[in-house]
Amino acid sequence: MKHLLIILISILLLSSFVTSCTQGTKYVGEYKDGKRHGQGTFTHPDGGKYVGEWKDDKPNGQGTFTDYNGKKYVGEWKDGKPNGQGTTTFLDGSKYVGEYKDGRMNGQGTYTWSDGSKYVGEYKDGRMNGQGTFTHGKGKYEGQKYVGEYKDEKRWNGIYYDKNENGNIIGKFVNGKWIGQ
Repeated sequence: MKHLLIILISILLLSSFVTSCTQGTKYVGEYKDGKRHGQGTFTHPDGGKYVGEWKDDKPNGQGTFTDYNGKKYVGEWKDGKPNGQGTTTFLDGSKYVGEYKDGRMNGQGTYTWSDGSKYVGEYKDGRMNGQGTFTHGKGKYEGQKYVGEYKDEKRWNGIYYDKNENGNIIGKFVNGKWIGQ
């Protein structure tokens, strides 16, 4: 009887760390009511991998997803999508740090390109939209800065400054049209 009890307890403890494979996918982690729930790791045959919290069979809570080519998202998840604060690092070294909603950049965020260019401001539906500041990285316009409104990733109403410390105005955008000095 004692051995049977030990076997039953062992089975119950191990049942929370079940591995299942379907069409090359692999999940190692906790289950609840037959669904992935709690901590777990999901690996896709193409090399994509999610490590983190699960709820009702979907990534939910804190987690890290790395896709097959090395792009990596670390942050909050809701119903299987990035949602809340997170960081995405791209293969070329570019990086976004900020808010997500339904899997897209949404709210305040900072995007830094591999050449050092940087946008700090508002995003809507994955695009620069609202107030923000863009500073050019390496190249012909290095150090020049646009401060103002974006509309669907286009400079809309704002001022363009040169790269000097005194910040001379080069020109401005009014309703998406450039007006030079």
